[in-house]
Amino acid sequence: MNKNKKFIIWFEDLKIKDVPLVGGKNAALGEMYSNLTPLGVNVPNGFTITASAYWYFLKKTGLDKEIKKIIAGLNTKDIKDLQKRGEAVRRAILDAEIPGDLKKLITENYKKLEKIYHKRVDVAVRSSATAEDLPGASFAGQHETYLNIKGNEEILIAVKKCFASLFKDRAISYRAENGFPALSVALSVGIQKMVRSDISASGVAFTIDTESGFDKVIVIDGIYGLGEYIVQGKVLPDEWVIFKPGMEQGYKSIIAQDLGKKDIKLAYSKNGGTVKVNIDREKQNKFCLSKKEVFQLADWCLKIEKHFSKKHGKYQAMDIEWAKDGKTKKLFIVQARPETVHSMEDKNIYKEYTLKQEGKLLLTGIAVGTKIGEGKVRIIKDTKKMNEFKKGEVLVTEITDPDWEPIMRIASAIVTDKGGRTSHAAIVSREIGIPCIVGSGKATQILKNGTDITIDCSSGEVGKIYKGKLPYGTIEHHLNKIPKTKTKVMVNIGSPDEAFKNHFLPTSGVGLGRLEFIIMSHIRIHPNALIDFNKIKREAKHKPKLNKIIHQIDKITAGYASKEDFYVDELAEGIAKIGAAFWPNKVIIRFSDFKTNEYRTLIGGDLYEPEEENPMIGWRGASRYYDPKFKAAFGLECKALKRVREEFGLKNVVPMIPFCRTPEEGAQVVEAMRINGLDRKKDKDLKIYVMCEIPSNIILADRFLDIFDGMSIGSNDLTQLVLGLDRDSGIVTHIANENNESVKKMIAEIIAKCKARKKYIGICGQAPSDYPEFLDFLIKNKIESISLNPDTVIKNILRVKNKEKK
Repeated sequence: MNKNKKFIIWFEDLKIKDVPLVGGKNAALGEMYSNLTPLGVNVPNGFTITASAYWYFLKKTGLDKEIKKIIAGLNTKDIKDLQKRGEAVRRAILDAEIPGDLKKLITENYKKLEKIYHKRVDVAVRSSATAEDLPGASFAGQHETYLNIKGNEEILIAVKKCFASLFKDRAISYRAENGFPALSVALSVGIQKMVRSDISASGVAFTIDTESGFDKVIVIDGIYGLGEYIVQGKVLPDEWVIFKPGMEQGYKSIIAQDLGKKDIKLAYSKNGGTVKVNIDREKQNKFCLSKKEVFQLADWCLKIEKHFSKKHGKYQAMDIEWAKDGKTKKLFIVQARPETVHSMEDKNIYKEYTLKQEGKLLLTGIAVGTKIGEGKVRIIKDTKKMNEFKKGEVLVTEITDPDWEPIMRIASAIVTDKGGRTSHAAIVSREIGIPCIVGSGKATQILKNGTDITIDCSSGEVGKIYKGKLPYGTIEHHLNKIPKTKTKVMVNIGSPDEAFKNHFLPTSGVGLGRLEFIIMSHIRIHPNALIDFNKIKREAKHKPKLNKIIHQIDKITAGYASKEDFYVDELAEGIAKIGAAFWPNKVIIRFSDFKTNEYRTLIGGDLYEPEEENPMIGWRGASRYYDPKFKAAFGLECKALKRVREEFGLKNVVPMIPFCRTPEEGAQVVEAMRINGLDRKKDKDLKIYVMCEIPSNIILADRFLDIFDGMSIGSNDLTQLVLGLDRDSGIVTHIANENNESVKKMIAEIIAKCKARKKYIGICGQAPSDYPEFLDFLIKNKIESISLNPDTVIKNILRVKNKEKK
């Protein structure tokens, strides 16, 4: 009986402390099965073949001595030698016979699993190394998993294959590089009831943003069919981002969702094993999970994170695999492991990468991490050619899997044609700390072997590949040494992609969040063209040139029956990302402030926008919001902001009105907001700010402050209008800037007025970032907050502190 317990343990009898016996993967499954299933988290049942059984197999067959002999003196950097010896060890294991008593135990326990479920129950046979999935090292993907295994013979074969996978080339190399002697790591095998995700969906979830380390979100990725394609990067998954604090307060906080490209799936084969299946177009344009299911998974992810954090005695982000059963329609958690990249980072150190000059842009893709790298291109399309790769080169390939890891670990950067943020290439590059761009589309076609390139992942979600080796720098900030200031130092955020990346800046929130980038880069369509889409479609019958607009809109808004919903969703997601990144601090979001010439560049824009001689002082800002020609579009902006506050729970988001010329205009805009659901009488926490960027805002300050709850100084426009300088003209800009006495006099006046009225007063213009002496002037006048560009925040906090001391 003791031997039985030693060689076979069921999930219900396992705890996380059993890692030395069953490996991290199986120990985590046991921990969840025994502790979290009572809390409603579904985990498929199963049992483990322990590490003791593995050692028994090696010793009984004499493999322990044979393996030592084969790998003695191995140099893992010699790819050919590694491949030769790895193959020899694996062949020896597969040729050996599992001892009879161990074979009997495995088949008897499979029979017990059949009694729980059904005859010839389908199982996943998963490897779990005894050093696997620990917070300090990730062996995830190093060893094999076999799906849709049925019957005694198939299970015994799969178990031997799992044992052999401990000596895959990539696994041998990884152990050597992480200081694990070849025979110091054992392998346990989990036999777990399969979830029929082959006829439904599956995916992964992280309880942290894997690119930035922002830990207030859960990121869920999903595809149709079995989950292997998501890790292999063969399918671009659907993705949902859930804001944890909002969810915990009962809000429906899906702050972002993106439809993937799910054109194929991995399904069961009739003869056992798996097969690739094509997905029809209609299904591709639908999310693989409902919102209710996303919330269910997010709730489970939070429970798993809290449980394992308690076990570890500190915060522990988790990497989770989930599956939905197509027969029962139930969701299941099939794996959970500690997230191993950000858990090891020193949270007090912020390393910033900046490109010092831009060169010729060759290609873009999805950025992984925030680093910059360079090197010579080495295109390799087949693992058989891995021996051609040299240390320090940039690996360029179609897609990677764990077999590529020996050369991935000596690359300066990685670029792939396919894959998403949870693909194998993305996971490994994060772990080893090198820049990576996935999903570039055609890197293997465009880039040329031997040419120098620079890989830039420092600027948000879009990774850029430049020709040549470009100069770049790094700055290391020790956040625990940054002093506190009386003056609130905030940050300006243009793109939502920047928000998570800059979340750990020691700021008091966001002084200016702009909608323009979301509209220009994510939406790309004039709001009126979306509102009038059906009308334009009808008119296209008589005006063929409109067909191009119809085609563009249909392509960008695929999956949306209502084009207006697309606009609101994209705006809400962008605002929410900024709001979440700096929660619970104040995040001031300015309504759209495009000029007519800028709106005209959007798809369909020339149908609605006049050509103005001087758009800088034309139809912009507040004057658009109540105008019959634009008020419906403004209504969509209001709906987006209302959703962010009321559905997502981001009450820290404050709306701000730009370019408001008169108090009467301000009152009309506030009324338009009320009509569209942003009503201060109903939402007692709602504040509405106005930009102070026109002399009238200062001259009639009391009347504006009767309407609004505070002001933010837009020093760019204010300087232009005080001095009569067109800031788009390079001819006259040398005459003066924000340091001009007339500009300073007006700013000092509005700071004093707002403070006297006990109203918010900050500045979000460019001047404090550009002119240190102007920053000193603001501190002297006791402005409440200063909002700066992200790259100037830390150095200016130090300057603010020094100025406050004087």
